[in-house]
Amino acid sequence: MATQQIHQPIHPSMIPRLDPEYIEFHNTSLAQLVPPHTLPWSPKLRDVPAVPGCSDPLPVGATEDIDLTHTKFRAFTPEGAAPPDGWPCFIFFHGGGWTFGSINAENSFATNMCTRAKCVVLSVDYRLAPEHKYPTAVEDAIESLDWVIKNGKSKLNIDTTRIAVGGSSRHVVFQSRPSLDLSASPPIPLVFLLLIVPVTDNTASVENLWAENALTPWLSPARMLWFRDNYLPNKEDHTKWDASPSFAPDALLAKVPKTWIAVCECDILRDEGIAFGKKLTALGVEAEVEVYKGAPHPIMAMDAIRVLKIGAKMVSDASVALGKALGTV
Repeated sequence: MATQQIHQPIHPSMIPRLDPEYIEFHNTSLAQLVPPHTLPWSPKLRDVPAVPGCSDPLPVGATEDIDLTHTKFRAFTPEGAAPPDGWPCFIFFHGGGWTFGSINAENSFATNMCTRAKCVVLSVDYRLAPEHKYPTAVEDAIESLDWVIKNGKSKLNIDTTRIAVGGSSRHVVFQSRPSLDLSASPPIPLVFLLLIVPVTDNTASVENLWAENALTPWLSPARMLWFRDNYLPNKEDHTKWDASPSFAPDALLAKVPKTWIAVCECDILRDEGIAFGKKLTALGVEAEVEVYKGAPHPIMAMDAIRVLKIGAKMVSDASVALGKALGTV
């Protein structure tokens, strides 16, 4: 029997730092995968799961796809009767480096939030790079939130006074602008941000924020820079605050709602997530940062109990934080 070629070995220096379950799963299921940033670009690269190891979706009361101007979102409604004022709502943006993912990719996480936090979840199928570069995905995010404000009550029985926004990984650029743009009239009524392993600073590099985890598995600096170049090819866009919310004016950040940030100890994005949480706290925002010890970047999507207990814990923690903020748990 031929031995499979190893394309993504774990660097020896990382082994003492990583969760043993992750090491085992990586060596049996991930090491043999060819990193997409080393291949010629083709949309067909999206035909395989971006990250293996997720749990099965949970049953919900109803699922419906709703068209937007250029894309759509998927609405997950909980089982049972809605509260008297309607369901609270969580607008969710999947991960995937602005390049991969879809509303199918993270159905597990979306249904976990729907069922366990007892809210309607809207998973946005925003347009992807490199075909659609910045700020296309931001525009899709703004339209999705606008749709909820205008149509959420009549179409999905949403309580538009209880809206949360969030998502995983490179999603944060999409949700940052509608979340922060509270100068609109009337103001956008967000009550919570849920940010999982977020990108908050697109000027980050191995020379600064990525140094300690530069040899981490899966999300390497080379892969991250490939993602960045796909979506933000113009360097002058890297510090625009709807691409990098860390650069938003303090006056705007001070108006951000309560925020929960999950970061992974062995992720190159760890330090920018922690720094963003500290910045919010310094500005008077109630912001909690949870660090998942021994975890690399992709554990949220590796939450099957048979795969990673720490991934399942992250999903569970997120559902509790969301439910508390929405007043449902």
